[in-house]
Amino acid sequence: MKPMRNIVMTLTIFCLMVAGLNAQVVRNDAIKAYNEGVAAKDTDIPAAIKAFEKAIEIAGQVGAEADDIKQNSMKIVPSLYVKVANKAVSDKAPAADILRLSKAAAAVAAKYNNQTAKENSGKLMIQGYNAMANDFFSKNDYANALLTFDSILAVNPNYSNAIFNKALAYNKMNDDANFESAIDLYIEKMKGVNDTVKIAKASKMALEYFRQAGSKANQGNKLADAIALLDKAAKYGNDKDVFYYYADVYNKQKNFDKGMEFAQKGLDLETGTPEAKAKFYYQLGVAQEGKGLKDDACATFKNSMFGPFTDASKAHRTNLKCAD
Repeated sequence: MKPMRNIVMTLTIFCLMVAGLNAQVVRNDAIKAYNEGVAAKDTDIPAAIKAFEKAIEIAGQVGAEADDIKQNSMKIVPSLYVKVANKAVSDKAPAADILRLSKAAAAVAAKYNNQTAKENSGKLMIQGYNAMANDFFSKNDYANALLTFDSILAVNPNYSNAIFNKALAYNKMNDDANFESAIDLYIEKMKGVNDTVKIAKASKMALEYFRQAGSKANQGNKLADAIALLDKAAKYGNDKDVFYYYADVYNKQKNFDKGMEFAQKGLDLETGTPEAKAKFYYQLGVAQEGKGLKDDACATFKNSMFGPFTDASKAHRTNLKCAD
C-alpha cells in the first residue's frame, strides 16, 4: 500500500506542476497580447483595441494570477474607443458614423466603469447629434430636428443649447405654446448661471416672435388673440412697438383709456425724430378723440402728420373741425 500512496502523491504533484506551467503559459499569452496593445496604441488604434481585448479575455481565463494584466487593459480600452470617435469628429465624418462610434465608446465605458471615458463619449455623442440636427434644419425638417435635440437632452439634461435650439425649431413651426415653453425653460436655466447675455438674446427673440404674432392677429381683426399674444411679448421686456400695437388694438375695441395709456408708453420710449413718433401720436389722438377730448386730439393729430399717418391725421382734424 505504501508504494501505491507514493505513486498517487507523485502523480498529484506532477499534475499540479503541469497546471502551474499551463497557467504560466496562458499568462504569458495575456502579457504578449497586452504588450502588442501598448506597441500599437499610438499608431494603430483598432489593432491596439483588439490586442487589449484579447489580453482581457485571456487574463480572465487565467484568474487571479493575471488580474493585473486584465485591470490595466480595462483602464486603457475605453480611452481608445473615445479616440476613435474623436477622430471621426475631427475628420468631419457623417453624423451617423460619429454617433455609432461614440455610442460604442459609451458602451465600453459603462462596461468597464470608466467615468472619464463615459463623460468624453457623451460629449462626442452630443456633437454627432448636433451635426445631425443641423442637417435636419438645413432641410427644414424641424420635426426630426426636435427629436434629435431630445436625444441630446437624454444624454445630458443640462445641455442648455439643445433647449434653445428646440425653441428655434418651434419658432420656425409657428408653434406658439411649445415655443413659449422652451424659451422660458432656457431663460430659467440661464438665470441659474446668471448669464445675462444669453438671457437678453433669448428674451429679445421671444419678444419679437410674439410681437409679430400679435401684429398679425391684429391685422386679421382677431383682437382678443392679438391682446393675448401681446401680453406674452410683454413678458420679455418693454418694447415701444408692442405698446403701439396694444394702443391700436385697444382703440379698435373702443377701450380708449387703454389706448391712451399704451400710446403714451410708446411715445415715452421713442426718442427718435418727429417722424418716428408720429405713429404713437396718431394712436394717442384716436384715443383722445374717442374719449371726446377734442382740443387734445386736435393738437395730437397735428404732431402725427408725418409719413403714412399724414392723410389719416388730416382727415381726423377735418372731422374734428380743428382750428388750424
